[in-house]
Amino acid sequence: MSTQQYEGQAAGQANWPNGIAPYNSPIPMARTHLGHALVSEWTKIRTVRSTVWTLSVMFVLVVGIGLLTAMALSGDDYTGMPLLSSGLFGLMLGQLCVITLGVLVVTSEYGTGMIRTTLTACPQRGRVLLAKAVVFFVLAFVMTTLACTLTALINSALLSDQTRPSYVSDSNFGGSFEGGKLVASSGEWLGATVGAGLYVALLGLLSLAVGALLRHSAGAITTMMGVVLLPLVMALFMAGEALKDVRDFLLEYSPLNGLASLYRIPMSEDQDATGWPLLGGLAVVTLIVLGVAYALLHKRDV
Repeated sequence: MSTQQYEGQAAGQANWPNGIAPYNSPIPMARTHLGHALVSEWTKIRTVRSTVWTLSVMFVLVVGIGLLTAMALSGDDYTGMPLLSSGLFGLMLGQLCVITLGVLVVTSEYGTGMIRTTLTACPQRGRVLLAKAVVFFVLAFVMTTLACTLTALINSALLSDQTRPSYVSDSNFGGSFEGGKLVASSGEWLGATVGAGLYVALLGLLSLAVGALLRHSAGAITTMMGVVLLPLVMALFMAGEALKDVRDFLLEYSPLNGLASLYRIPMSEDQDATGWPLLGGLAVVTLIVLGVAYALLHKRDV
């Protein structure tokens, strides 16, 4: 170092606090954004075994039970059900896997303490919650829709040969016939595939929001099981005319009825229900709960 360079550095040190130079990292620093958070959450969700096992069990339940049901009904006369409706039975169990995964996406980090590392790496807590919600919703929607579509194709292949008995007209029950064969309309296909996938993915997203609120795996899973199952169970035990209005309300707005309506076999008295209004209602409730979780995430310590 020359005398001139040394004198220049000594003069610069006089302006540093306590004579200590600030640290300049040799690694280029870039401003972080939502894309980085999305990549981080995608890496976490795809590299843990719980995701693989949970979604695999969901897929096997939906497709497997749908196949078994279709095989049991194939070769018989028309049973009074729409062509794609047997896919509901596997999805009623498969949705519980998606709900469980939605809870674990958030609560597992609280249980292990990794949430502190996550929020240290990304101090913008709202961004973390949004990234978790987006990654999980897309994954749940894609996997559920694939399972429902495969089940619908199986049902169409095995059950479309059902014939209409002489006592069944086009307006009876829930099916439609063309040339005496059972067929599904475009609306039925949309509801049994995309609609069902959206509905279950929204239930999983609601579970994620509840997990962010409660921050406890067992408590959040139990809460969501009650939300999904309790209205229908309560309605089944409400006998008598005095409780008819309450029973009808619980049946109509229960999550399971919304799912069944997408398959054109509603549990309520409204036999023309398609399930889309209930899906919209579920979306509104999910956004509200996510908003509450977002607000509390900024107020509470980790």
